[in-house]
Amino acid sequence: MKKTMLGPDALLFPTPSVLVGAVVDGRANFMTAAWCGIASSKPPAISVAIRGERHTLKGILAHGEFSINVPSSDMAEQVDFCGIYSGRKEDKSKIFDLFFGDLNHAPLIAFCPVNMECRLRHTLDLGAHILVVGEVIQTHVNESCLTDGKPDATKVDPLVYSQGTGNYQRLGEVVGKAFSIGKKK
Repeated sequence: MKKTMLGPDALLFPTPSVLVGAVVDGRANFMTAAWCGIASSKPPAISVAIRGERHTLKGILAHGEFSINVPSSDMAEQVDFCGIYSGRKEDKSKIFDLFFGDLNHAPLIAFCPVNMECRLRHTLDLGAHILVVGEVIQTHVNESCLTDGKPDATKVDPLVYSQGTGNYQRLGEVVGKAFSIGKKK
């Protein structure tokens, strides 16, 4: 198969589009991030790469708490807005219905099907971005997004970002059962 060399580029597909929440200067603020992933299972931890100048990072560093809100695909417009406009100039606390769980500085978005409250564990300066690692203290999932008591990605309908094309997309079809289809027959 013929390949084209693109030079150094971190291309993983898809990347989740999440709304990172923090209290900044006494007010809830949210930023869009696509470079977010699971960092550990025990303790459960999430990592997110944030540009150093982002307003939300100021709140994360000040309070040591933040939220990861997983929007459904029908929230693409609000997610894009939070990525385009800075909380320094736009009050993003009024865009969503908010609630707080166990952490006082990790605002949660009620309409997002999945919300995680995180306590800051580590930061790592990687150049253009600061890698923020948070331990998940509590996870909230809409009951309508559960199948047999477990989160169901099809019901969550998460918004994903395609770095190559710059498009927001949905997840596709199920192609097989994990930890099963690869077993020897």
